[in-house]
Amino acid sequence: MVKQQHEFCDPVHAFVRADSDERTVIDSVPVQRLRHIHQLATAYLVYPGATHRRFEHSLGTMELAGRVYDVVTSPSAMTGEVRELCPEANDEQQRLYWRRVIRLAALCHDIGHLPFSHAAEKDLLPDGWDHERFSQELILKRLDGQLGRMRPPVIAEDVAKIAVGPKKAKNVPYSPWERILSEIIVGDAFGVDRMDYLLRDSLHAGVALWRLRPSPVD
Repeated sequence: MVKQQHEFCDPVHAFVRADSDERTVIDSVPVQRLRHIHQLATAYLVYPGATHRRFEHSLGTMELAGRVYDVVTSPSAMTGEVRELCPEANDEQQRLYWRRVIRLAALCHDIGHLPFSHAAEKDLLPDGWDHERFSQELILKRLDGQLGRMRPPVIAEDVAKIAVGPKKAKNVPYSPWERILSEIIVGDAFGVDRMDYLLRDSLHAGVALWRLRPSPVD
């Protein structure tokens, strides 16, 4: 069955595209609640334009995750060493499955954020909890039914692992392939989470990245 394609206009990426299965997760309560969570907590009190929310950031992260995945899994990008280390890369059906997983993981990577985002996380969450752990729980317990009804079904545990990465998912085993995919999202040097929020935050705060460089003298 051909899935319907949906487009969301976005000021950073022009369009964010999702199919009908992904749209059901976008429309879910855990993702929709991000419309009410400020991306930059209370920074809008200083930067009046910084009123954007975690919702649009999550859409943008999903879009970038799909783009990066397509590049790094293209036949020209995968060496024999990578194919040997990651057998999933050699099977087309596996590549399609994990493409869906990484996009959904990127969409859901922030669903555990509470009001005021990082600013009040330590005060609002119990000891030993952070937004990553809360995100894991929401994916496993609130989205597992929707993920399982997709065709082909998506395993909620796969989405949760890739969404938070091995640094935060304590005592959870990761294959080399899963480590690569989680690095695409939450990696410190390469992650699409960081790519999107740097572009998005600077746009809405009125401090475009190019303005940080010294201006030429007229």
